[in-house]
Amino acid sequence: MNRVERFEDLNVYQEARLLTDKIYDIKRVGKFAKNFGLVDQKRRAVVSIMSNIAEGFERGANKEFIQYLYCSNGSCGKVRSHLNVAFDQGYIDKQQYDDLYNRCCSISSMLAHFINYLTSSEIKGIKFKHD
Repeated sequence: MNRVERFEDLNVYQEARLLTDKIYDIKRVGKFAKNFGLVDQKRRAVVSIMSNIAEGFERGANKEFIQYLYCSNGSCGKVRSHLNVAFDQGYIDKQQYDDLYNRCCSISSMLAHFINYLTSSEIKGIKFKHD
């Protein structure tokens, strides 16, 4: 396993970034682009997944990081809910829905495993590191 020095090194962050890019792509075209309320909510929720991972990492303490990872996971659930609305309203097709929904589920699973790892770790975080 490679050493993680920046939040950008985290696989879960990289996956959240890819999801964000894909969500932004689908919101630019068709009926979806005209539903400004849903587009705005979806944009905020998907960006929140990435942002909470980044902010929690930068806090330097595992307990705080875990809290931010829970927030990130909550945002991931919100994105899945928005995907249901988008699919039900015909804004995205079944293939887009399945791809994005499965990506969200994968990120949620990664976050849950990461939370479990940090919870069981004896390492408290970088700001507790003593030279």
